Amino acid sequence: MKASKPPKDMRAWLSQARFFAEEVYSSRYRGAIARARRDEDDLFMLLVFSELMGVPNPASYYTLELQPLLLERFHDWHRRMGMEHSPLDHFRCC
Repeated sequence: MKASKPPKDMRAWLSQARFFAEEVYSSRYRGAIARARRDEDDLFMLLVFSELMGVPNPASYYTLELQPLLLERFHDWHRRMGMEHSPLDHFRCC
């Protein structure tokens, strides 16, 4: 005997109920998740731009091609790290 599928409107309701339950559960942790993501992004920016700031980076060969992609976010990053002006001599963003 084959089990029949629930009707489309029932599947849609279950999908919405699942989405609502996940949102209710994860809403408490949104701030912590956002902070953790921002901290990871900050560390990644430091790895990408560390060679330009004089910090030896063994992975600079691999991160060099990422610099043009992250240049737009560089200003926000160095301000968040407490540097009033750009730490790079040849790059003025402020």
